[in-house]
Amino acid sequence: MFPTHRPRRLRRTPALRRLVSETTVAPRQLVLPMFVREGATEPAPISSMPGVVQHTRDSLRKAAVEAVDAGVGGLMLFGVPAHRDAVGSGATDPDGVLNVALRDLREELGDATVLMSDCCLDEFTDHGHCGVLAPDGTVDNDATLARYGDMAVAQAESGAHLIGPSGMMDGQIGAIREALDAAGHTGAGLLAYSAKYASAFFGPFREAVDSQLKGDRRTYQQDPANAREALRETELDLAEGADLVMVKPGLPYLDVLRAVAEMSPVPVASYQVSGEYAMIEAAVANGWLDRRLTVLESLTSLRRAGADVILTYWAVDAARWLASG
Repeated sequence: MFPTHRPRRLRRTPALRRLVSETTVAPRQLVLPMFVREGATEPAPISSMPGVVQHTRDSLRKAAVEAVDAGVGGLMLFGVPAHRDAVGSGATDPDGVLNVALRDLREELGDATVLMSDCCLDEFTDHGHCGVLAPDGTVDNDATLARYGDMAVAQAESGAHLIGPSGMMDGQIGAIREALDAAGHTGAGLLAYSAKYASAFFGPFREAVDSQLKGDRRTYQQDPANAREALRETELDLAEGADLVMVKPGLPYLDVLRAVAEMSPVPVASYQVSGEYAMIEAAVANGWLDRRLTVLESLTSLRRAGADVILTYWAVDAARWLASG
């Protein structure tokens, strides 16, 4: 009475498992999110994200070069300004922290990596919302689109290869594409945050960018209970000219990621967000999980669900682990 089928035959040795592995993760598919703080004289650790820092201009250059040397496929930049106002003026100022950092890295790296920029006002506003506020305190969608267009042009002129509109405003991809093309930046691509949820997993990110937010973003970010809505948002972004689409967060939304990957004709990204990073790092610090195995398994799950590109704070570590076999 022996089993007729023995799937374990293909698991007997590392070479056999490697031969038949269905899903792979490569360093080129990983993007490192990076924070740069205006006026900083030394890197500032982010307490809720052990190992991640707010960079100075100099440390940003050094860390970016190290990431590219490790084989990481791209860098996503976030700016932390010294001053904020109601309309996020620093976002469009050529001498604002994010635009200066983009020029620094484009000068340092040229086209050796894919330089991405966060196109959102939340880091730059004194109220912490992703857009301009109307007199009644709500986010004014259409007034915000004009600001996003100006911000995207400033980022493209500073050297960004891909612009990442993350504010979840209606029509943002179309408005930004129109602004970029009108300014002659027809080659600048758009990484659309098509399905960005109003997630509790963004918590540590608020510390990373020194967020001024009071309240929440549920009137513009998606309800975590909804999946069909994500497909509608993705379809709209594609129709407006998105070059890549993204699901954010990653692990809590693998079902959405799979659905988006099955319908998208363009590459699909997933953002393994700050809360996902913090959870695993906390468990590792307590001796409950193996860091390398857990991180690589989490990245593999995102690839298996359909992600072509993964934004992750472990990008450099994972790239080195993968390169070492």
